[in-house]
Amino acid sequence: MRAVFIGTTPLSVVTAGILLRRGHEVIVIEGDRERIDAVSEELPCGFLHGDPGRPAILKEADPEQTDILYCLTNNDQTNIIASLVGKSLGFRRVITCIDDPEYEHICTELALVDTIIPTRTIGSYLADISEGHDPLVISTMFRDEARAFSFVVRDRDAVPLSEITLPRETRVVCLYRDDKFILPEQDTVLRVGDEVVLISHRNNMEELARRWAK
Repeated sequence: MRAVFIGTTPLSVVTAGILLRRGHEVIVIEGDRERIDAVSEELPCGFLHGDPGRPAILKEADPEQTDILYCLTNNDQTNIIASLVGKSLGFRRVITCIDDPEYEHICTELALVDTIIPTRTIGSYLADISEGHDPLVISTMFRDEARAFSFVVRDRDAVPLSEITLPRETRVVCLYRDDKFILPEQDTVLRVGDEVVLISHRNNMEELARRWAK
């Protein structure tokens, strides 16, 4: 597998290091030459020096030969822009990291389906530990071709859940209304602003993204 990383944050360095130890090819794009010099001692991989938001730099990373693009800088806007440019250039899969949850809905509407919010994930994990739960169980449940997808209800989708048309091999798992967890029934009426969580076959991800993208 070939992976390209944007940024040399601790998350990038740790993830890239794990992939290298597992025998995968890694390329890192970084705009700060001093950071490249520092990190290169730790990561025996290829480096590109330049602005990751510029198409010319991302093209140098050879999108067609790359399996995954990780946008993991410390700047949410940089990650979102680089993700969009990366998708337009043909990277097969793009991971977008954001710290501010307010950008999550924007990422959903921009069809950035692989968006992660590390602070929220870690916070939920630590809170669950304090209550005696094992949040890692859920990660082992999504195996093989199963994928999670969420969308935010707009006016057109403010209807009973039974009237929402979904692809084959897709089911509603739950929804969040005003940040409160709800297990809906078929007659549950969706409201504008609800976040609906689905489980589906990975082949449906692009169709779902098109359906609920602006």
